[in-house]
Amino acid sequence: MSFSIFLVIPTVLCVGIVLYPLYSLAVNYNAARKTRLPLIILPFDCGHPLWLIIDRKVAQWVRRLPFGSGTFTRFNWRGWEIWDRYRAHLELGDAIFFVTPGKNYLQLCDAEAVSEIFQRRADFPRPPESTEMLNVFGPNVGTQSTDLIKYWSSKPSINSVAADTRTVSLHVMSGAIFGKSYPFRGADQDIPSDSKDDSSSYGKALKIILDRCIPLVILGRKNLNNPWLPKKLRELYQATLVFQAHMTEAYESEKVVMMRNGKVENNLMTSLVRASLANVDQKGTTNAAQQEGLTEEEVYGNVFVFNFAGHDATANSLAIGICLLATRPDIQDWIAEEINAVLGGIDSRESPYETTFRRLPRCLAVVFETVRLYTAVAIAKSTGSSPRTLSLGANTVIIPKNTVVIPNYSALHTHPRYWGDDSLKFEPSRWIVSSSSDPSNKEDLRPSPASYPTEYLKEPPNRNSPFVGWSGGARSCPGRKFAQVEFVGVLIGLFREYKVAPVPLNGEDDASARARLLEQIEKDTGMRLLLQMLHPEKAVLAWRRR
Repeated sequence: MSFSIFLVIPTVLCVGIVLYPLYSLAVNYNAARKTRLPLIILPFDCGHPLWLIIDRKVAQWVRRLPFGSGTFTRFNWRGWEIWDRYRAHLELGDAIFFVTPGKNYLQLCDAEAVSEIFQRRADFPRPPESTEMLNVFGPNVGTQSTDLIKYWSSKPSINSVAADTRTVSLHVMSGAIFGKSYPFRGADQDIPSDSKDDSSSYGKALKIILDRCIPLVILGRKNLNNPWLPKKLRELYQATLVFQAHMTEAYESEKVVMMRNGKVENNLMTSLVRASLANVDQKGTTNAAQQEGLTEEEVYGNVFVFNFAGHDATANSLAIGICLLATRPDIQDWIAEEINAVLGGIDSRESPYETTFRRLPRCLAVVFETVRLYTAVAIAKSTGSSPRTLSLGANTVIIPKNTVVIPNYSALHTHPRYWGDDSLKFEPSRWIVSSSSDPSNKEDLRPSPASYPTEYLKEPPNRNSPFVGWSGGARSCPGRKFAQVEFVGVLIGLFREYKVAPVPLNGEDDASARARLLEQIEKDTGMRLLLQMLHPEKAVLAWRRR
């Protein structure tokens, strides 16, 4: 009898493990079917953390099978949008339901519908965003980009674009968040033994956390400190300790100075500490009964969010943008002409933001075009616990509750309906218009330098725009200005006096090398935690003075 029980229990569990996902899939299918929108049935929940760890490897394995070219290998893995671009929506329509055993996902490629969900924040919620980033255009960005080009131009070739732009972005973020300034060091440069530069350990810890964020979410930080876990997970735990120690030191240091009414720098940490001191009395004791400001844990949480969004996303976009420019020497000359016309003989490190940034529409056009083709962070929305109506063309659709609504950034940003026949081409000039063309919305135009009086940068409108590179609506990405200024600042330092090209392989001419690099960018860019080049070390570049 006891033997039978031990046999029945595992059998029931196994049957339940198989049947419950099928039951959930049937329930979700029935809910999605009522919308009368095109449906794609997928066997795994696209957003499940466990699936996110193995999705790409499983899809690659299934593709090798005789039947491996179906909807599963096309859609059921992270980053499929970058490979597919607008094609699925061209085949099936502007709204497509992905039905999975976990949740339903509504993919949208309709500018008006996407604008509507961004405007209706209460109906389509997302996690609250953090505070506006501080202005960073100035000595920190200028010094970093100047040191970067000195390092790159001193070598016959470099294959560390991603690693070095990550370092630059890290140092810029350190200045904005902690008020600390660090000298730039390239990927193969050692830190002197007597150096007080602690950015290396901080940066390494942050990189490990961001690269391995999914297991951190699944297991939790405390559960990573087990000797039987794999080495990479134990390294992740140590990285969280290093990052926590760095934040704690900065927080306590700023708090002591502020409570003594000392002089503090204007950076993000001082703002967060100032917000947290609403809970602290004159003796330095936290008043638990009066939680008006931020708790210490909330301060750390905000710092991490800014590191995640401001460091990794910008660094990845910079690396892709520089590689794209390496394939287009004509665009390099185009922005160099503007940079030199605006700055003249002024040192870029001394050029103030107020009189420089707004006069560089061509450089900003490079930023917009890079983000258009390769958007680092895609924001998802949700219907929450209630069904929501949504206008799709001439129809109104009722979207079921608990549906994840995803603006398909890659499709929106490349659909020929919005961007023309060259929608997949890297062409920053599409963002530049002439005053003689009499644009209908002149308040969206930003004047160019005096030497180019007929050129303007046309930024997308706030509503019904197919460009949502920094999200949209009233609460668009708070790091937008930060990322734009940092990107433009690096472009100034790099391309004012230098140009870059891919190093030809044996038998290649320059045109073939550029075509190979462009193919690498298109095929090797995918999702990890964020969109990035998966093997950036294969992009070998050479910098030369103009």
